[in-house]
Amino acid sequence: MLSQKLADEFNAQIGREFYSGYFYMSMSAWLQDASLEGIAKWMQIQAQEEMSHAMIMYNFILDAGVKVKLPAIDQPPADFESPLDVFKQGLAHEKLVTSCINNLMDIAVEEKNHAVTSFLNWFVDEQLEEEANFSTILGKLQLIEKSAGGGIFMLDNELGARTFVLPTPLTGKIDLGV
Repeated sequence: MLSQKLADEFNAQIGREFYSGYFYMSMSAWLQDASLEGIAKWMQIQAQEEMSHAMIMYNFILDAGVKVKLPAIDQPPADFESPLDVFKQGLAHEKLVTSCINNLMDIAVEEKNHAVTSFLNWFVDEQLEEEANFSTILGKLQLIEKSAGGGIFMLDNELGARTFVLPTPLTGKIDLGV
């Protein structure tokens, strides 16, 4: 069902998704240290989402009869200049992930692998949402920076209300302990 090229790219993408989770946990730790517990919680949930994305791909390639080969995960940055910097880096990272998902889709289309194309449609849509979320929060942080800065506490409360919802492709497949 999967060519070697697709299998290799899926395994690499699983590593990228796990790295994304690791990256967002590092951001969460920095935010926690900065006493921004609400934004830190938002990032922890973002990390859970990324780990669930990795597991969706993991399950898909196993179902396709492909061996999972987990790549090493690089250490993410641990220091950031500000919450604004965190979200700038987060948006840049999501754009990178989008390009990688698009690359997977390009390979699937080129190989006329309709099952993979159908599977990846969810990720294409998800990446649009991921970039929009980071972009919206980044815009709010930029407005806060231009004002007296007290708005960071309101944003911290707003983002702290986020909850994790297991993505539909994982329903019934795994328990993340959430």
